[in-house]
Amino acid sequence: MAGRMPRVVVVGPSYVEMVIKCRQFPQPGGTVDGHGAVCVPTGSGANRAVEAALCGCEVSLISKVGEDPLGEMAKASLRRHKINTEHVFSASAMSTGLIMTMVDSKGENCSCVSAGANRALSADDIASVSSESLIGAADVCLIDGHLPHDAVVMAIRMAQLHKTRTILEAFAEDVHGAIPSAAGLDWPTEFYTVDILIPRMGRYTDSLECGAATAGEMKVLASDFVAKGAGCVIMKMGTRGVFLVDRNDSTHIPWFNLDVVDRTAAADAFGGALAASIGAGDDIHTAVKFAAAAGAIALSKFGAQDSLPKKEKIIELLQKGE
Repeated sequence: MAGRMPRVVVVGPSYVEMVIKCRQFPQPGGTVDGHGAVCVPTGSGANRAVEAALCGCEVSLISKVGEDPLGEMAKASLRRHKINTEHVFSASAMSTGLIMTMVDSKGENCSCVSAGANRALSADDIASVSSESLIGAADVCLIDGHLPHDAVVMAIRMAQLHKTRTILEAFAEDVHGAIPSAAGLDWPTEFYTVDILIPRMGRYTDSLECGAATAGEMKVLASDFVAKGAGCVIMKMGTRGVFLVDRNDSTHIPWFNLDVVDRTAAADAFGGALAASIGAGDDIHTAVKFAAAAGAIALSKFGAQDSLPKKEKIIELLQKGE
């Protein structure tokens, strides 16, 4: 990752999470004593932006928060990481996205999520002259599919218009059954035209991570996405590694053997590091290995943004694994 500082634009949601520890979860209508309450900025868009910044990139985030103290907290946190927040828009009539989480004495947690202003990020926000200019000047645009589809589609179109490489993590949480297909998804056509597609499909994705799906199934599904137009497809399998498929080949990239402590930020570390490496001009195999190392390090630590690794730590792990 030598040369000038890569320019990365992340399009994704921003949240503030309130976490409180308790001995056990309350029953319906009940109350329990809590302790150790914290309030921290988070969200897959914000976390991926922080990871890319920790990897030495010039990072901008396109997102939306409320005109409230939580929104100011979220933006202040991003600025501490030297992330450009000029395109973290404000929604005057909506609150900042909020996650309320309780953690019991066994380490189990339960959460309630309010998307808030994230629902209001619009195609018009993405198509504004300033947003288009930002995306057009970037080396890579990392897009999180946990946003309104019209905003995601516009981000893809703006990136492609300016020949900015696009990475999309797309979600289909209602997928059931052993082997889904691209034909069964209601994704917009533009989702299949990105340079790098990372599909996340509910219970099927969970089966990949738990080992229930075979390499053959993954190759068939990933090849289906490639046939529909994706440049390459990354199937993440948790600690089983990553399956990478493009028009020429399919490759299994193994995970790194670190203890799993907390899964909270592994996907964000992977996405942010992948964008950083692609933005630096690395080939896709090098970039996926770099991202896998970042994800493994995040898995081995507690917390969200606190567990995101710096570039030096990722390189150190890669060197040990050679």
